[in-house]
Amino acid sequence: MKSRQASDNRDTADDVCTVLLPDGRKLAYAEYGKPNGLPLFFFHGLPSCRLMHPDSDVCNSLGIRLITVDRPGLGRSDPKPGRSLLDWADDVRGLADQLGIDEFAVVGPSGGGPFVAACAFRLSARIRRAAIVGGAGPLDEPRALAGAAFDRRVGFWLARHAPILFRAAIRWRGNPQQDTEKFFASYTRHNPPSDQVLLQNPETKAMFIATYREATRQGLAAFAHEIELMAKPWGFSLRDISVPMTIWHGTADNSTPIGMGEALARAIPNATLRVIPNEGHLIFLSHWQAIAEDLIH
Repeated sequence: MKSRQASDNRDTADDVCTVLLPDGRKLAYAEYGKPNGLPLFFFHGLPSCRLMHPDSDVCNSLGIRLITVDRPGLGRSDPKPGRSLLDWADDVRGLADQLGIDEFAVVGPSGGGPFVAACAFRLSARIRRAAIVGGAGPLDEPRALAGAAFDRRVGFWLARHAPILFRAAIRWRGNPQQDTEKFFASYTRHNPPSDQVLLQNPETKAMFIATYREATRQGLAAFAHEIELMAKPWGFSLRDISVPMTIWHGTADNSTPIGMGEALARAIPNATLRVIPNEGHLIFLSHWQAIAEDLIH
């Protein structure tokens, strides 16, 4: 497995690592864990960016080089209007090529899940293992939103059927650039008790606050577009994914309810479903040790 660090890719003005993709767009990323370890790309949820990451100490202890990436229009990555889920796989290929990484694993929680699936579909020759953690699943499945919080159900329905109204609802909910604390409280108020314990941790809360603010520095358009992407047909068949995949899901998840994880596990041929009883949406933080160990074995 070839891998090199890209310390010369650091933008000193913004203190962020970037690469230029073949089409001239800038893609921003950050690295955590062991610099020369096994490469693992982490695809953030929504609204989020490269600043969101699980425990770096676990990555260090397991010898993992964790690479978190701002998707187009989020954080410091240039936008790509009209992009699809599969376009993300091309961006990841371009980033991996520039970092000198031939083979890698991928993981994504929440809204990052569909982007994991897209990469597993298109980059199967380069991805050794993949994991979707509390990830969004296709809304075509019966009862896909059963157990979801009311605002999540409404949001997904609007994103799928009435995108103009959905974008108005996104603006109405609030802009993290104007009052990040208020947005944090509103966006996480429905999370179940297991998540609330994590969110009360000062370091975890500070990471979420920083992530929300940085993710929306270019506005709310990319945030809204990504929810629309996951709410509509994805543009590829999950049944054509050949990469070994683990689906992790908590039974108390009311953001992306467990029916979504079960549907993903049924559809992806090499998928293993691991259900975490009484846990909510943030199991990528609370169960990172087990998730990471599974990805490197």
